[in-house]
Amino acid sequence: MVERRGLRVRAGRLVGVVATLVATAVAVGLSQGWGRTNQAPAASSAAAVPIAPVVLNGTDDAFIRLLIPMNEGALALIDQLDTRPADPSLRALLGEVRKAHRAELRDLRGLLAAGNVPELNIHEGHQMPGMVTEASLAELRATSDAEVSSRAAGLIRAHLAQTVVLCRGEQTAGGSPELKALAGRIQQARAAELNSLDNRPGAPTAAPGG
Repeated sequence: MVERRGLRVRAGRLVGVVATLVATAVAVGLSQGWGRTNQAPAASSAAAVPIAPVVLNGTDDAFIRLLIPMNEGALALIDQLDTRPADPSLRALLGEVRKAHRAELRDLRGLLAAGNVPELNIHEGHQMPGMVTEASLAELRATSDAEVSSRAAGLIRAHLAQTVVLCRGEQTAGGSPELKALAGRIQQARAAELNSLDNRPGAPTAAPGG
């Protein structure tokens, strides 16, 4: 009972830290702008996460416990798109995103374990920015074949862009050098994925000034 009570208290504290992390990350994102890169998408976890113990502060905990369900939601979207007609360039890009996201989940969970922190989904049912929810997936299932590619691209773009914001926040306020380094690699991968998403053949052209 004491252990369960401790987990509930910690979860409550983490909800507050998530709000701080998002606010910090948004401020960093607004001050620095998005920027673009011509690099192709690459797996963000080229370096293996160390198995030695690590020390995670509240921001680190919040970042990992938010990014895990965000990646899982994006993977669910990609899996769902496997059964639908989709633009070939979008499908190819999402195949690369799938591989990178799976590797990131492995590394994020490895850091939780190295920090002796149990995995706890404190965001189940939440409508967080950039998170693909069950409601989003239901809407995608109901979308016509003609519109499914554009709808899926919009959802994945929001996910990628919000992850860039969160990675900036982690690098600003995080405490673990190992996690901050991983966040930097994820941010670079997301920027490349966004560039490829926006510049793939058949992608919608942004309106002037938009």
